[in-house]
Amino acid sequence: MIPRRIGSAIVALAAAVAAISIPALTTPAQAAVGVEDEGAGCAVPTLPDAGSLPTNAKLPDPFKKIDGTRITNVADWTCRREEIKKQAEKYVYGEKPAKPSSVTGTVSSTNITVNVSHQGKSSSFSASVSLPSGTGPFPAVVVLGGFGADTNTIKAAGAAVINYDPYSVGKEGTGRTNKQGAFYSIYGATSPTGLLMAWAWGVSRIIDVIEQSGGNILRPDATGVTGCSRFGKGAFVIGAFDQRIALTMPIESGSAGAPIFRGIPGEGAQSLSSAYGEQPWLGDAFSPFVSAPTKLPIDTHEVVGMFAPRGLFIMDNPHIVNLGPKSASVAALGGAEVYKALGAGSNITYWSDITDGNHCANRAEWTTPLQQNIRKFLLRTGNDPGTIRISSKAQGSLSSWVDWTTPVLGSGPSTPPSTPPSTPPSTPPSTPPSTPPSSPPAGGCSASVALNSWSGGFVATIRVTAGSSPINAWSVGLTLPSGATITSAWNVNRSASSGPVQFTNVAYNGKLSAGGYTEFGFQATGSSTTMTPTCTAT
Repeated sequence: MIPRRIGSAIVALAAAVAAISIPALTTPAQAAVGVEDEGAGCAVPTLPDAGSLPTNAKLPDPFKKIDGTRITNVADWTCRREEIKKQAEKYVYGEKPAKPSSVTGTVSSTNITVNVSHQGKSSSFSASVSLPSGTGPFPAVVVLGGFGADTNTIKAAGAAVINYDPYSVGKEGTGRTNKQGAFYSIYGATSPTGLLMAWAWGVSRIIDVIEQSGGNILRPDATGVTGCSRFGKGAFVIGAFDQRIALTMPIESGSAGAPIFRGIPGEGAQSLSSAYGEQPWLGDAFSPFVSAPTKLPIDTHEVVGMFAPRGLFIMDNPHIVNLGPKSASVAALGGAEVYKALGAGSNITYWSDITDGNHCANRAEWTTPLQQNIRKFLLRTGNDPGTIRISSKAQGSLSSWVDWTTPVLGSGPSTPPSTPPSTPPSTPPSTPPSTPPSSPPAGGCSASVALNSWSGGFVATIRVTAGSSPINAWSVGLTLPSGATITSAWNVNRSASSGPVQFTNVAYNGKLSAGGYTEFGFQATGSSTTMTPTCTAT
């Protein structure tokens, strides 16, 4: 692995490197889901052992379910994503355990503490906090190990920085049978889960604590993550496996990060055996694939798809072959097909069109898209479309890797999970609102509803949008269908569980800038019908 080197200065913007720029579809920004895994209730078939997997030199079809059929509706993506998640855990990263039985901690303007207890074992870790100027609560970006997107730019844009030490949760320099850190104190030193997934578990527990804190300092509905090099690998996995993360920004992640596993051998990047052996980043179960990536039933383009429709900004370096930038561009292009199919093509950016080849340097070319992504997904005050800018020095060809086409997905209901979700799912990406968003009034606010329904239940996601003036608080009135009962709600207070219900903001999502928006949701039993919300602002 290339040593980590951080450039301290922003480089001057030089003459542009020849690049291909692929405009993305323009759609509204999508907020993060209010739960860690919206597909937790989906039934996933038993996955075969590695030895019985067929060989496939092409990138697997992200739209084809394990049973061989292809998804046909946007709403089907929730359970298809869960299949990809389970495959990624079984064959690549190791399992990410669900939230432990007890997670407690504190949030202050300078520090976050996390205390975890589960099945008689416990561990603790902390992360420092650096707030921007202004009045909170603030969105926040988790920066792994001090190496990630430019923190000055992050704070200047209005987001806090959470400095997270991944080694406190999963330590490097240990053997696979002697893993150490807060994760392994709970799940054992011989756990087959690799460091990248352990680091992801740690960030999820930080978000748990932020959620419990009341949101007076940091907003739990506006978290980002970034890292470079090995910490870019970590950021990539962290964002993929927690849908509460609104924006993920991996930088120069290299092998075991964004690059497709199938492309690494031909590109001359760090070999899979080297990436697997250098540190226990990947799960133990990846061992059979280090010399046979074509037997993997998934690849990283599908991990990119797991982010959709949330914000993803992949930054790469075309000047260092060892990082696998060509294979990373193919992963981004393949994953972008998922974004497009879900109607969220404007929410992914891949940028390798840079002039400075130093590893993990801050770059002038990334400053503007970084600011735009923070505004769009964390502050929710902008809607700049994402873009694909691939340097001609490392331009991958998606067409040479695929034998499938991107479907046109309908907007009908999905097949309901075979068991009720243990946590409330969100409305699937890009499901058209059952009540179209109206133009916000000159003052005040407007609200719209999007539904995901199945036999006997539904989830509603309500978007509250401020008018031409900022608002300090909001209230949404809604009458539930006859017989419907709310079983859980998130990011909101509610007055009742059935009939006419008044929803009011919680501490961290009441203030909206002019034109800004926030989202809340609820899960209910019964049948869904068109609901017309009213919004009042103060």
